[in-house]
Amino acid sequence: MSTDSVFRPVAAPRVIENAYSPDQHARMLEIVRSNGPWSLILAQHFKSPEEVVATTSGAVPEGFKPTWDMFLSPVFRGYFGTAATAFYPEIEDCFFNSHFLALVRDYWGARYATPENMLFNIQGPCSGGDNPHVDATRFRGASMHNTPIWLMNTMVKSNLFERWRAKKAQVIAWYYSGRTGGGFTYWPEGPQQPPQQIHAPMWGRAVVVENEKMYHTAQSNGPAALRRPEGLAINSLMSADPEDPTGWQITTDGKVIQKIPEDEFRFLVHWGADIYMDMAEMKRALDHTDDLSHEMIFDIIISDLRKRGEAFRMPTDPLTDPSFIGLLTRIYDPGQPTIFPPEPEEHFAA
Repeated sequence: MSTDSVFRPVAAPRVIENAYSPDQHARMLEIVRSNGPWSLILAQHFKSPEEVVATTSGAVPEGFKPTWDMFLSPVFRGYFGTAATAFYPEIEDCFFNSHFLALVRDYWGARYATPENMLFNIQGPCSGGDNPHVDATRFRGASMHNTPIWLMNTMVKSNLFERWRAKKAQVIAWYYSGRTGGGFTYWPEGPQQPPQQIHAPMWGRAVVVENEKMYHTAQSNGPAALRRPEGLAINSLMSADPEDPTGWQITTDGKVIQKIPEDEFRFLVHWGADIYMDMAEMKRALDHTDDLSHEMIFDIIISDLRKRGEAFRMPTDPLTDPSFIGLLTRIYDPGQPTIFPPEPEEHFAA
């Protein structure tokens, strides 16, 4: 099976406008301002650079040791809710969103849907076009609560676990008023086919999508000279700027390395739902009669590697062993998308 047929969403992304009301947007943003600081996406989800390689796309030459600096990007993350639970009562109407539930049921042609998670990304100027990826895919018995993201994405890429893959959909909304970039690039026909883009203005614009089966990335945004702040590290943090009621700041070890004005702040809200085509599928998921275990996952992978004639040593801890992760990346990764749109032109004030 070709990688383009593996990585195609159930339907083309659907664009909607005014995903949240101005009041909802204000309440979500106040939570972000009041509850920081927030850590890098990389710091939250990965224990090694090899895991990042396995999760994004492409592989590194044999014997090459990737470093954190290769992947650092000033994009920070927090959660409004997960495991079908809203963390903040003041935005329960955003999480338990009947309009979104109707949108994702229609997108899949499904009978049932339930809100599963809601997260946000915050950033200032940032490069984006060189990091296409798929989102973490959940399987029956394997989720973010018990399984590393790199392994779940490798499972998708291998196409060995479709029987257990959970159906999911997202409504992803953006708020960005900057002058340069800030859009969304995606490959709906597969990573080797031409991409499409959703362009700014991105104020409440959203997309209904299945991001676990579609390579995508943020478009670069903001002044190019500010997209990689000096001093950025895996432990950097982003929070509201105490000296600016609408501004933001990035710190490393307590030192401010970048101030971000309101007009260069990009806010992404990612709402995700579990999808069940019918009652039988929902019951199978909820009663755990057909769940994967880590032992089953690696038994299936090892069996496939042996069929391929691969020679390897099974590590003591395959969930974290960099060499084993690198092997699986080499075998199963479909490679980088080959066609990219041009970078956004930078606009300067007159």
